[in-house]
This record gives sequence, structure tokens and C-alpha cells, in this order.
Amino acid sequence: MEKAARFDPATGRSRRFPWGDEEPTDDVANLGQRHLRRPSRRVSGGRVAAGVHQLIGDVWEWTGSDFYGYPGFAAFPYREYSEVFFGPDYKVLRGGSFGTDSVACRGTFRNWDYPIRRQIFAGFRCARDVRPDELG
Repeated sequence: MEKAARFDPATGRSRRFPWGDEEPTDDVANLGQRHLRRPSRRVSGGRVAAGVHQLIGDVWEWTGSDFYGYPGFAAFPYREYSEVFFGPDYKVLRGGSFGTDSVACRGTFRNWDYPIRRQIFAGFRCARDVRPDELG
């Protein structure tokens, strides 16, 4: 999901956000709500180069990935914030929810939790791997 949310095939580089390097606005991501309700408006922007919409905002998206550090991981700000949760019991969440502050969201940010939890404003996106004949 990170590559889908960040890579721009036209430039060959990674963006900070799905829509580019500009900070989130209400037009591209549904973030930063201070109340426990989902606004009824539809976000019009935020489309990535591959055509996928809303990879940041609305709800955290579950992935099938176990939560581990990336190669070269170093704990910050302290080990107990993330490293103690590494392993197969916690799954990775991506994208941020409508309740997430925009300063916490970017294309590289990963959250984590037990898949049985419902209180974290999470949803899912159906996806599949690209077939070799679809590349190009």
C-alpha cells in the first residue's frame, strides 16, 4: 500500500502524500475531526498516480502485514512506543482516520493494533496484486 500511496511513475520518485508533497487540506483528505462522527461530505482530491482515491483519511485501513520494524529500524522516541508490539499478533494499519490529526499522517506512517479491535476507526480496502500482463 505504501508504494501505491506514494510512488509517482511519471517522475520516478516517491511523494510525501498520495496527492504530492503539499500538506493535507480538507479537499484531499478527511482528517482532524474533533468529534466522534464522520462528516457527510465526500473528499474530492487525494487521488494517486495509479488512480486510487482516499489512501489517507476517512478510516485506517487494515493490511495483512505483521507489525515489525523496517530494515535499519531505530526506536524513537522510545522503545516502548512501538518495538514491544512487534510480532504476528499486531497487524499494520495505514492511512489515518477522520479522527487522526493531519500532523500524524503521511504516506510512510504505520499504525498497529489487534485485528479484533473495533474502536480505532478502521476499515478495509479490497486489493490484489497486479498481474504481469497488467504492468506497463
